[in-house]
Amino acid sequence: MRTLFLQAPTFDGFDGGAGSRYQAKREIKSFWYPTWLAQPAALVPNSKLIDAPPHNIKLDEVVAQAKDFDLVVLHTSVPSFKSDVKCIEALKAANPKLIAGLIGAKVAVDAAGSMAQAPVVDFVARNEFDFTVKEVAEGVPMAQIKGLSYRDANGVVVHNEDREIMTDMDQLPFVTSVYKRDLEMEKYFIGYLKHPYISFYSGRGCKSRCTFCLWPQTVGGHTYRTRSVAHVIEEIKYCLKEFPQTKEFFFDDDTFTDNLPRAEEIARELGKLGVTWSCNAKANVPRETLKVLKENGLRLLLVGYESGNQKILNNIKKGMRVEVAEKFTKDCHDLGIAIHGTFIVGLPGETKETIQETIAFAKRINPHTIQVSLAAPYPGTFLYKQAVENGWLDVENAELVDENGVQIAPLHYPHLSHSEIFSAVEEFYKKFYFRAPKIASIVSEMVRSPDMMKRRLREGVEFWHFLRDRKAAA
Repeated sequence: MRTLFLQAPTFDGFDGGAGSRYQAKREIKSFWYPTWLAQPAALVPNSKLIDAPPHNIKLDEVVAQAKDFDLVVLHTSVPSFKSDVKCIEALKAANPKLIAGLIGAKVAVDAAGSMAQAPVVDFVARNEFDFTVKEVAEGVPMAQIKGLSYRDANGVVVHNEDREIMTDMDQLPFVTSVYKRDLEMEKYFIGYLKHPYISFYSGRGCKSRCTFCLWPQTVGGHTYRTRSVAHVIEEIKYCLKEFPQTKEFFFDDDTFTDNLPRAEEIARELGKLGVTWSCNAKANVPRETLKVLKENGLRLLLVGYESGNQKILNNIKKGMRVEVAEKFTKDCHDLGIAIHGTFIVGLPGETKETIQETIAFAKRINPHTIQVSLAAPYPGTFLYKQAVENGWLDVENAELVDENGVQIAPLHYPHLSHSEIFSAVEEFYKKFYFRAPKIASIVSEMVRSPDMMKRRLREGVEFWHFLRDRKAAA
């Protein structure tokens, strides 16, 4: 079938199409590549991928193309689900014969509920959906496709048996060929990565059991399944040829450092190519491995610290000791590896005192940049189940973003209210960045590079607007 893969138009600045753990409007306008859509698109010949938000494509522009396709597949999330369904309604009004399906964590964990909420949707592909979607596009009878939930001829929703989880990850074609065909790479930018950048996965799954983390609990699983080193390097070489303007590569694997020998092997091959790269990492990578990675082009690690309080880390099953994270961070500083540290406010066990403890911890370890998020209980995660059972979440009012896509605080505790958790984000940012040493380092960075000065000034304006929007949300 003529197939359209679509990240639909939604909130202005909303980044929900990639592996981002928090589908929300960003502090600084940022967009990840729509890798989850690009992967099945790479399996379907002559398909087309439209990533509307970063390309500023409006709904009427997408609807105008509806008659060109037989099948449309949208990536959806809890925050964007309602607007995604409205998009499908508009597409089907223009082309009543269009078959419409959804992929993503939202439908992976609640296929029945999702289809009940959206009668206009013909099917959802559950869990690891790449080959499920490929078979739909090939016209395989829906009753025969594993991992599919669909409406039969009588409108009854049928749930087929689950699809086996993939083990041979090399059977997946390069997503970057779809980037080349359908996307404008300059539209994708992340505040802590060099621009333009390219991101993709070298493996799926994460062995950690963090109770809040979306993808391992819904789609990826807790086994780190990897592509061969040769396959990964082959894609990097393809990118060097097709995207010569690339300044940095980012491995979006949940935890690239879950397999240290493999990470070192990939690094050594990247070193031979002379590329600059970054990845997600847990704050426990030994110094000797960090040294190998740095010597072979590693520039930055994205590290989920979450909290500076040990009890909270234990509550969320982070599997991390505060003192280990501190030593790891010192090693990175010593070796010249930049860190973008991510923190979460409002996790189980949070109090006014632990918030201050985490702010103090962040200031003490001093990552180059930080991201502060609100605890988001996504359906399908242990945190969601725990929050419902303990009365920390009102299921009838469990929205994760407001009408403008700004992240809100859905969790509350007897000793800590929604508003106190929400306000802590702005306090965290101000106390971390509005310090003399941090301001001095930012100014020094700007003085050294006119391009960096322009970028930081733009980001400063965007961050100011973000704080303004949060005040409106409050």
